[in-house]
Amino acid sequence: MKYYWIYLVLLSFWACNQPVPRTVVVAAEVDSYDYRPQLVAKGETVAVLDQSKPLQRIAFGSCNRQDKPQPLWGPIIKSRPDLWIWLGDNIYGDSEQASVMKAKYDKQLARPGYKMLTTKCPVIGTWDDHDYGRNDGDKRFKKKEQNKQLMLDFLGVRKDAKQRKRPGAYSSYTIGHAPQQVKIILLDSRWFKDPCEKVNKQYVPNETGDILGMAQWKWLKEELDNSKASVNIIANGTQVIPTEHPFEKWANHPKSRRAILKLIDQSPAKGIILLSGDRHMSEFSKIDLPSKELYEFTASGLTHTWKDMREEPNRYRIGEKVVALNFGLMEFDWSKKPVEAKLQIKGKDGKVYREEVIALP
Repeated sequence: MKYYWIYLVLLSFWACNQPVPRTVVVAAEVDSYDYRPQLVAKGETVAVLDQSKPLQRIAFGSCNRQDKPQPLWGPIIKSRPDLWIWLGDNIYGDSEQASVMKAKYDKQLARPGYKMLTTKCPVIGTWDDHDYGRNDGDKRFKKKEQNKQLMLDFLGVRKDAKQRKRPGAYSSYTIGHAPQQVKIILLDSRWFKDPCEKVNKQYVPNETGDILGMAQWKWLKEELDNSKASVNIIANGTQVIPTEHPFEKWANHPKSRRAILKLIDQSPAKGIILLSGDRHMSEFSKIDLPSKELYEFTASGLTHTWKDMREEPNRYRIGEKVVALNFGLMEFDWSKKPVEAKLQIKGKDGKVYREEVIALP
């Protein structure tokens, strides 16, 4: 009997000296998502994507300087998103040096508001030019493989994930089960992008240039053709629908813009909607394709915006643009047939600047 009590004492002593287990939402059907190793190494609680549960709310944003005030994480957390999507310029890296890029990612990971978000909400995303490593960068950037791995480390993507091994940083996530299923397709609009030159500070359209590259185009078509989801979100850093402003946009590569709009129009996938960032302002756009309406939600920026209000034409804009710090929120009403999505441009203190409710047939 005395040995039994000695055993219990030793067992209790061992248990008391074990580290407290971290809380992790276990992911189901995971292909490429994993918890952020930088956070787990510090023993912190991290939310991990559970792809078996339906999404109710998605928050997203872009254009986030790691060294500027970041006042929106509180309102984002209070919006109770089930998922956060980075739409690019997640940091302003702008460097070919891995140590510089990593230091900037580490600085963002250490921001208290963002750290709090990652304990409550899974994070996925893609990149744009500043986290790619060069302003307005294209396929000629020589350090894109190095910087891709650093970006995927920041997002917590598994070391054996497909996007780590193939050219480009594109990926997709299917979340929930039919009929409450969402597919999120994250495009890479930098890695394969053909150059688009400037004359007198204005982009000259590259009439034959490509944005996605042959492999990514094939992959995108397959992702849409094979999708059983009720909602299919296609996200990248660059605006697809607008054509008139003088900055980066898919219209600077008109062949690629026509191709993606045709692909979407002819796709059997349901409920397709576009997300984009980059512009340091936000707006809703809509284009009437031959067989369907297509909406685009541009959400930018998280830490900086235009210094002053100015006119900017966009024949496809719905309502007014928003020039203020902001993020996007998309909330699904699964009781409606077809499903409805409430789109909100939100800012400081949770202020709703613009709202649209759209059906996604």
